[in-house]
Amino acid sequence: MSSLWNGLQDLLGATLSFFFELIPNLGVAIVLLTILIGVVLFPLTLKQTRSMKSMQEIQPEIKRIQREFKTDKAAQQQAMMALYKERGVNPAAGCLPLLLQMPVWFALFSVLRNPIDYASEGSALAQALGTEGYEPTFLWMNLSISPNQSMSASEAFQGSLVTAIPYLVTIALVVLTAYWQQKQTMAKQPPGQPAQPGQAVMKIFPFFFGFISFNLPAGLVVYFAASQLFRIGQQSLIIGLDERRRDAAPKEKPKGSSSQAPQPTSTGAAATAPTPPATRRPQGSKKRGKKRRRN
Repeated sequence: MSSLWNGLQDLLGATLSFFFELIPNLGVAIVLLTILIGVVLFPLTLKQTRSMKSMQEIQPEIKRIQREFKTDKAAQQQAMMALYKERGVNPAAGCLPLLLQMPVWFALFSVLRNPIDYASEGSALAQALGTEGYEPTFLWMNLSISPNQSMSASEAFQGSLVTAIPYLVTIALVVLTAYWQQKQTMAKQPPGQPAQPGQAVMKIFPFFFGFISFNLPAGLVVYFAASQLFRIGQQSLIIGLDERRRDAAPKEKPKGSSSQAPQPTSTGAAATAPTPPATRRPQGSKKRGKKRRRN
């Protein structure tokens, strides 16, 4: 297991070194590595996004089942399993892709926290990071220090808030993208209906994510922001394609319906048939009738 873990870290370090060879900027190399990881993990992201979206869409029905079978847990479980089967939803489908991606994230965390330890030997990245006094910069940030250090270290902060602005903007971007990424897969609540407890907790998570980013190296914060921006684009593509596919699919006709217009029944026909107009007798026939009666 340790050999696989070390191999994954070395692979990520070699890939980061490769991108640094193309564009000698650590921040750009991190963004390119982030995009590559997002493309490789796209099948897992596809399954996870669809599963999360499906689970959010059936939440009102799950709440209804929980209310109806509040005292009968066995019947509640049976009803929920029937709902999952009917709607084609697997509750575990959203967790499995997430678990498979976590080793990659943790390995990348280790690589970006100490890139010099995982850069390919003799590569331009290893030489640059090994140079005394070298500071990997990206968007006016020193990627080797945390935003917290940038505001406390005199050599980085220099007594001016302007120097800390790029770090603060990046953290704000992390919070906003984390919030928007969750909002994409959350079902819209009907007017007047309170938010579900799980959704309230998820709304707090982006701010917690921004808080921990305050003490991480800026290179990792750049990775978080780039990863979430790329993920938002992926989820928008997946959700948009799924909605178009549902709109384009032929809608099923209700059972018992017929394309032909319903024929009226005999009773209905008699009731609705127009009354024929009364035939008008000629004027002469009236006079002849009176003459016959006189005779």
